[in-house]
Amino acid sequence: MTVETIAVGPGGTRDAEVLRFRDMHSGYVFHVATPQAHPDLWRRYLRGALQVYRHYGVDHALEYDSVVDGRSTSLFFAAVDPSGAVVAGLRAQGPYGAADDVHALRAWAGRPGVAELRAMVADRIPEGVVEVKAVWVSRAAEHRAALAAAVSRCVVHAARLLDARFSFVTTATRNIGLYRSSGGYVADRIPEVPYPDDRYRTIPMWWDTRTYRSLATKLQSSLTALERAALDAWLSPHGRAPSGGCGSGIGGLAQA
Repeated sequence: MTVETIAVGPGGTRDAEVLRFRDMHSGYVFHVATPQAHPDLWRRYLRGALQVYRHYGVDHALEYDSVVDGRSTSLFFAAVDPSGAVVAGLRAQGPYGAADDVHALRAWAGRPGVAELRAMVADRIPEGVVEVKAVWVSRAAEHRAALAAAVSRCVVHAARLLDARFSFVTTATRNIGLYRSSGGYVADRIPEVPYPDDRYRTIPMWWDTRTYRSLATKLQSSLTALERAALDAWLSPHGRAPSGGCGSGIGGLAQA
């Protein structure tokens, strides 16, 4: 497992450095950046998300017009194939200062479980809560299952890189197995909601960066550890503390 910094500008032009690692199973390279430091990569990631969401008729859930400027996104992960195409990714918001900042609570507004979910978030805010959104994998990507598994591991990496203990995702129930494999767990006693529409049953899931290994599969735990070590190896020489993530330092990748 190696981490390198490369230029990801269009047409081979130089762009600011990007933190990256290669997933050993799918073979894809994951780039970690901020929208402000890497606007071209950000736009390509978001266009891919829009295409996938639009295919399933849920593009309104992406809120493209609200997030395209990148200001609400703390960092994003983009999986890139050998041709340079973005084939998967996710974005992260936070860490949050208050429970009301958590976007996903809107899905439970006026429904059973909203008070309990709000309390869960509020209890975790002091130790850091990151919300992961716009998760997608191209329907045409090769090794799609392995790629999806790698994306699920990025939920853990996002929390660490943003100095947060917890990651939070809302997802359709059909994805529970995938997310559990990387150490996620379903929030207790929170009813499913029909979101983004009646075809889906959506639930909230948490990852605890201190305990996820005990819940993850052996393979996912091992791969997460390898990727974490590789990320730490890159961060340490550049003046960012690996033990607690890099916090605002991720935005400094452009100056590395």
